[in-house]
Amino acid sequence: MIFGRSKPEATPLDGIDVVLADLDGVVYAGPGALPHAVESLNRAQAEGKQLGYITNNASRTDASVAAHLSSLGLRVQPSDVTTSPQAAMRLMKDLVPAGSTLLVIGGEGLVVEVEKAGFVVTRSADDAPAAVVQGFAPEVGWAQLAEAAYALATPVEDGGIPWVATNTDWTIPQARGIAPGNGTLVSAVHTAVGRLATIAGKPERPIFDEAVARTGARAPLFIGDRLDTDIQGARTAEMPSVLVLTGIDRPKQILAAIPSQRPDYIVEDLRQLFEPYPATIVKGDRTRVGDAVVEIDGVDLRIVSEGRQIDLLRAGAAAIWNSGRAIFGFRVPERLYIDPFRVR
Repeated sequence: MIFGRSKPEATPLDGIDVVLADLDGVVYAGPGALPHAVESLNRAQAEGKQLGYITNNASRTDASVAAHLSSLGLRVQPSDVTTSPQAAMRLMKDLVPAGSTLLVIGGEGLVVEVEKAGFVVTRSADDAPAAVVQGFAPEVGWAQLAEAAYALATPVEDGGIPWVATNTDWTIPQARGIAPGNGTLVSAVHTAVGRLATIAGKPERPIFDEAVARTGARAPLFIGDRLDTDIQGARTAEMPSVLVLTGIDRPKQILAAIPSQRPDYIVEDLRQLFEPYPATIVKGDRTRVGDAVVEIDGVDLRIVSEGRQIDLLRAGAAAIWNSGRAIFGFRVPERLYIDPFRVR
C-alpha cells in the first residue's frame, strides 16, 4: 500500500506545472530567507515550473510581498502573489452590493485590496458599513476590535451584516520567534459578539481558487509548513501538498496528523523537491520508506531499521496513518519524533 501520491523514482515536482508556496516558514522567517529556499525555488523556475505564492498574512500588499521576495533573490511579480485580502474580496463581492462601505479592521494590505475591489473603506461602525472585513496588521489593537464588535452586535438571523476574516492562523512566524496571529484577534471579536466569521484564507478554499485563477494552474503543487492551515487547505482545494520542516509543525505533529491534515510529501527543506521520493511499502505489519523500517506490534510502534531520519519519520507517519488508529493508541519511541530538522 502506498500512502499519498508518492511513486518510486518520482520527485514531488514530476507532472506539476505550477508550484504554489506559502511564505512564512517556507520561504522566509521575518525578513530573512530560510536555508535553501530561494535557490530551490529558482531552480524549479529554471526547470520550467511556474511559481506562485500564497500568504494568509493580510498586513502587506501583493506588491510589497513581491518586492520582499525579489530582494531575497527570487524573480517575482505582484501578480504571482495571492494574499488573503484578495481572497476576502473574492468572497465579499458575492455578499454585498458593488461600491458598498466596508468596516476594515487591518492594515495597508487589506485597505488596498478593499479599494481595488471598488469598495469604500471606513474605520467606524457609526458609518453603517455593509460588512466587516478583518485581517492581521501589527497595529491592530483594542480600538479597532471594539469597532468590529459594535458593527457586528446584531446577529445574522436578525439582519446583522456579514463578517469576513482574511484568515484565522493562531500564530505567525517572526525572526524573533512565534507571535500571535490573526486568529487571536478574530477570536477576541467572536468572544465579544458570539458570532463566527466567514474565512477567506487557508485552510478554506477561496484563497486557493484565487491562486489557481491568477496562475492558470492545471496541475499545481502546494508547499506549506502548517498542517492545520496549509495542508488542510490544499486537501480542501484538492491539490497535492508538501509539508516542509522549516516552519511551525514538527515531527510530533506530523505523526499525530488527522486525515484531513496529512501531506502527500514530507521534506526537510526545499532541496528535497528534486529528489526521487521513496515509495512507502507496507508488507504485513511492517512499513518501509527507503532503508527505514517500522513495525506495529500491538500497541508498540517499533523501529526495525533506522535509515535516514527523514525516511524514518515518513515511515512512522505512514504506519500510524494507515493503521486507522490515532497516535494515542501507540507507544511511540522517541527516536521517531526527535527533531534535528529545526533551522531556527
